[in-house]
Amino acid sequence: MTRTGPAGHPAVLELRQYTLRPGRREELIELFEREFIETQEETGMIILGQFRDLDDPDRFVWLRGFQNMETRREALSAFYGGPVWAAHGPQANDTMIDSDDVLLLRPLPADSGFVVPSPSERPQAGAAAPDRFVAATLWHFPPGRHDGTELIRHGLVPALNSTGPASLAVLTTETAHNTFPRLPVRTGENVAAVFTSYADENAHRRHLADVLAHPLVQDGILSDIERAQAAAPQSLRLAPTARSLIR
Repeated sequence: MTRTGPAGHPAVLELRQYTLRPGRREELIELFEREFIETQEETGMIILGQFRDLDDPDRFVWLRGFQNMETRREALSAFYGGPVWAAHGPQANDTMIDSDDVLLLRPLPADSGFVVPSPSERPQAGAAAPDRFVAATLWHFPPGRHDGTELIRHGLVPALNSTGPASLAVLTTETAHNTFPRLPVRTGENVAAVFTSYADENAHRRHLADVLAHPLVQDGILSDIERAQAAAPQSLRLAPTARSLIR
């Protein structure tokens, strides 16, 4: 089945987590926001968000979206085979130790993905970084099993949304074949990911405390999720960069 999302609501997403050479993150962010946003979007993809990982000064996290897997192949082929990447890709690659930590994701359900502002609303280069905090939690379940993702979708997410800001997106693994093998993605994954934005980290902490008092959580939804897990969840504490649409 080919999943296709409307404009501004991508049906296929990449969550990309890069490990950088020590002290090179600001160099990559400056290069990325100057050279790699509009030029990627001109090929048909949308650059959703760029983030500093608050737990690792040498970690850069970003998201991009596509209408479907075929447009992903076309857009990536055009960009990575084009003049901008030829000119600036070597400098970007030189900042990186590892760029292969990539999850291919889709909204869960189809209407729960990021609603993306128009690129015309993106701040211009040189703007100040927003004073926002984005939390992302990734739960890992055994391949082929849907009970864990259903617990997230029907149990935990309603508790989250009723006690604090609504989630920006609820995502799960896109199992379609990687249509652009030049860029590897993690395979054999079964992930549920929830992204939420806050005014600051204290607001996030207050939200988590309220979630723990929610009746669904008191009834054991977290214990059910823990039993369904294949590995411990990953929590990302993220600071949006100046030109990030997600903030």
